[in-house]
Amino acid sequence: MSTSKNNPLRIVFMGTPDFAVGTLKSILEADFNVVGVITAPDRPAGRGRKVQESAVKQFAVQHNLKVLQPTNLKDEAFLEELKNLDANLQVVVAFRMLPKAVWQMPEHGTFNLHASLLPQYRGAAPINWAIINGETVTGVTTFFIDEKIDTGTIALQKEEKILPDDSAGSLHDRLMEVGADLVVNTCKQIEGGTITRQAQDERMELKPAPKIHKDTCRIDWNASIEDIYNHIRGLSPYPGAWTQLINDGKTDSMKIFKTRMERTQHNEMIGKLMMEKKSLKVAVKDGFISLLELQLPGKRKMQVNEVLNGLKLDEEAYLR
Repeated sequence: MSTSKNNPLRIVFMGTPDFAVGTLKSILEADFNVVGVITAPDRPAGRGRKVQESAVKQFAVQHNLKVLQPTNLKDEAFLEELKNLDANLQVVVAFRMLPKAVWQMPEHGTFNLHASLLPQYRGAAPINWAIINGETVTGVTTFFIDEKIDTGTIALQKEEKILPDDSAGSLHDRLMEVGADLVVNTCKQIEGGTITRQAQDERMELKPAPKIHKDTCRIDWNASIEDIYNHIRGLSPYPGAWTQLINDGKTDSMKIFKTRMERTQHNEMIGKLMMEKKSLKVAVKDGFISLLELQLPGKRKMQVNEVLNGLKLDEEAYLR
């Protein structure tokens, strides 16, 4: 059903992290009427356990938008409050799974922005997995929510190249901008009554994007040089790939955020850590992984030249 000047879009926006803020900002700049914002409850975070508001809540409050922070999306009181906002469209960006009572409520349905070209990379961490798997192209998709996760009919898609030195962080920032534009275009097509819905093609082999766990982040130094490189950049800056440093009889955990590949033949033991004039590198099957940015236990993230100033390596030091 198309809208008209007598029945314009009344949007409820749902989201929590920074990734969602750019989209909410673009919706407002496109002069759409946002009648409410749903975001996560305030939570204690950091070492001081100070109560922190979500990035979306902070932005919404600055722009005088009505904010709801339900702990239970099936709660009758919340559903009544949501109904009273009288929205005819809901837009979801990086939120949580919605119950049917929520997503089917508005006249024009509920659509979600997902940071992949669906049906590929359904799940919680599409940006990370696309880089970890060595993809050269990804993108963003708007789709209408249904009962399952990331399976609904597709509205719009836009491709984005993955550059050879992209990290999850740099790709995240570009997809945030591309995604915000796609959401605005989707809203415009819904408003104009020109939106189409395309069923997802599941005949291809699908690659999932499950939640990243600590075990996922451990570096396998026996993998190929390219897989190691992609794994590290696909987890940078968050949550960060990690390994164990065995040095001077001690075992410590170390995070690695940025590296460079050096393809060459050698006879060194896999995982051997070597310090040269201004470099720190690890022996792998097809050459060396040069460490550029890392974090030692109890230290902040540092560039390799800062690390070299204070690091003493014994002859047998290695990573595992």
